[in-house]
Amino acid sequence: MLSEKRRLEKELQCIQEQLCQLPDGKLNCVHNGNRIKWYHSDGHSQTYIPKAQKEYAEKLALRGYLLELQKYDEKENEALNFYLRHTAENQNKAMRLLTENSAYQELLAPFFQPMSQELLSWVNSPYNKNNNYPDQLKYKACKDEYVRSKSEVLISMALYTNKIPYRYECELTLGNVVIYPDFTIRHPRTGEVFYWEHFGMMDVPQYAKSAADKIMLYTQNRIYPDEKLITTYETKEQPIDTGKIQKLIAYYFGEDS
Repeated sequence: MLSEKRRLEKELQCIQEQLCQLPDGKLNCVHNGNRIKWYHSDGHSQTYIPKAQKEYAEKLALRGYLLELQKYDEKENEALNFYLRHTAENQNKAMRLLTENSAYQELLAPFFQPMSQELLSWVNSPYNKNNNYPDQLKYKACKDEYVRSKSEVLISMALYTNKIPYRYECELTLGNVVIYPDFTIRHPRTGEVFYWEHFGMMDVPQYAKSAADKIMLYTQNRIYPDEKLITTYETKEQPIDTGKIQKLIAYYFGEDS
């Protein structure tokens, strides 16, 4: 939904730029037997356009097409805004029950626990966490824990509600380097270990370089993207959405995975 909204907004901007380059008025095409005559209308009167001015008629035709496309895109965008606004409101209410309401958290927890007792024990066992920059842990997620971004809240929420066992920023040693993957995940049926890294500022050059270096470190230790390493990316212009997250969870951990 969000990607379609972004597409519509870009298309509307492109349409507006093209319309600024086209002549005002409307093209009227009148059939006269087997011939067609072109007229320019300003809303009050019509002016005949001779065949020698075909290029002018073409521009008016393009203007008419773009205006109709603009109307359609604006209605589609309005409908998407309405849907996303109301979906977000409903989703936020559900999310708040799992992240902010301690009474609901406790009562709902049994419905979102891993089926395997071994995996449940793994989830609840203590582990070495990332103690760097604790002030950045300011977004309340599921399981009464705090994460570093709103996008990580969405990922943790999706994992939790799909009964996917995970640990947030659990210590991992790769060669001589200690890192803290955003999410260390166990497959709910096989118990296999996966890692999920979310890179949230890919429009910042230095951040993007660090992200590439981190992925390289994984691959050097035989943890490959699209196999045991799940990666997601976003920028200010293209934030991640829940649809993308749910698709990835279905792909890696669904019934057919």
